Amino acid sequence: MAALRAAAAEWLSPAGQLQVAAALEMTGALETRLHLLRHQLLDAARHLTGAKVLAARLYGVGPVTALAMTCWLAGEGRFSSSRQVVRFAGLDVTVWSPDRKGPPGRLSRQGPPVLRWDLYEAGKAHARASAPDHAYYAQVKDRCGGKRAALSEARKILRQACRILAGLGDDALAAA
Repeated sequence: MAALRAAAAEWLSPAGQLQVAAALEMTGALETRLHLLRHQLLDAARHLTGAKVLAARLYGVGPVTALAMTCWLAGEGRFSSSRQVVRFAGLDVTVWSPDRKGPPGRLSRQGPPVLRWDLYEAGKAHARASAPDHAYYAQVKDRCGGKRAALSEARKILRQACRILAGLGDDALAAA
């Protein structure tokens, strides 16, 4: 930060220096707020039964991803099948329909974008050779590419999470 301020003082006009100073102040404030928010999310994940269980049982799922899945998916009778969960998350593949303008074979992207992104990142963790399901990931990657492999793993993680949370029932949302 100090080097950036020094470079701004050397090369920019007073108005440019003011803009750089304002941008640095905003960046600092955002970093402080994000740090606080991250700690709040981690604290909530530590105190929610479903999040603790998901983070412990599913490879690639950390506390924040487990918290997101628990908050969006848990509850008695929330989903009757894992297929509904995949559709809710927007990770299902579209099919051709005469009233749709888009091409088939794309993700529906219907659900919460944060959940979809978290699951994709968890699926990418299976690219590591130490992952328990790395053989499947590598097989899909060789056939279809790394993105498709990560999406396939994300769908598997989501289905497993659905079964785990259904087993916990309403206790998934209880304090641990």
